[in-house]
Amino acid sequence: MKINILMSTYNGEQFLAEQIKSIQKQIVKDWTLYIRDDGSSDRTPEIIQQYAQKDSRIVFINADNRENFGVIKNFYTLLKHSKADYYFFSDQDDIWLEDKLAVTLAEAEKYSNDKPLLVYTDLKIVDRELNVLHESMIKTQSDHANTTLVQELTENTVTGGTAMINHALAELWTTTDNLLMHDWYLALIASALGHLVYLDYPTELYRQHDANVLGARTWSKRMKNWLKPHKLVEKYWWLIDASQTQARFLLDLNLSPENREIVENFTTIMDKSLSHRIHTLNKYGLRKNRNFHTLVFKTLIITKFGYRRNKCCLLYTSPSPRDVE
Repeated sequence: MKINILMSTYNGEQFLAEQIKSIQKQIVKDWTLYIRDDGSSDRTPEIIQQYAQKDSRIVFINADNRENFGVIKNFYTLLKHSKADYYFFSDQDDIWLEDKLAVTLAEAEKYSNDKPLLVYTDLKIVDRELNVLHESMIKTQSDHANTTLVQELTENTVTGGTAMINHALAELWTTTDNLLMHDWYLALIASALGHLVYLDYPTELYRQHDANVLGARTWSKRMKNWLKPHKLVEKYWWLIDASQTQARFLLDLNLSPENREIVENFTTIMDKSLSHRIHTLNKYGLRKNRNFHTLVFKTLIITKFGYRRNKCCLLYTSPSPRDVE
């Protein structure tokens, strides 16, 4: 069994060494860590080189050419670099608990490798010094974890740093354009064609700090949104429009008739009449994970309040979905 761990780095010198060490401490020892740096201007490349020289399991795939790709393309490049049975995604600033690989692989072995599989877990939110802020990110931020297609279409609960996919799923990732985030897109494919599996067990410490690319939801972020309600409405529409664009890629896959119907109705709901929009929301149970966000989501779709056709995605440049909610 070949296990690839994929790490994307960018100006991560402050916490990178701790994360690499936590991977080296895993109970499961037979793995390869592939790292691609996305054009760092700090000591990140130097730190990677130091660890790669001391541990043959660590491979710096672009030591001589650190062109900036952006996080999605960076992970895509890592995934396609070397074939494996299982692929784990790693952020540069978290801490993996020692049984992360073992627990996830034990669950993966329950499923056939012929179908796409994504297994993800809960995680603890910590501060810069690793003091626990929240015991469960899922319970704190999403109420429950998604495992079905209809849930994942409208809201992502997969944190990439906890995710593992099999090769059957890896082969189906063929584009990086117009994706909200790689973990969300892979979760959509897994739920549509195979299995999206959640383990109610923390396997890492998610470090919350100012430099996070996509941070956990905080009250300060929420307050900034609510102080400008018109901007919040625009962000909601951006997220709805962008999630529809992402979901349309599923229509190129060999979906079951039932799943194709769900995706088609979700991606075209804004083109329908008022009565049809209400019927679609009710028939397929399209909603968010929390009641308040479901109220906002349904109200906007039903009323089209603030909706600008084909302009929603231009209002903001790829904000984090967590910043919206």
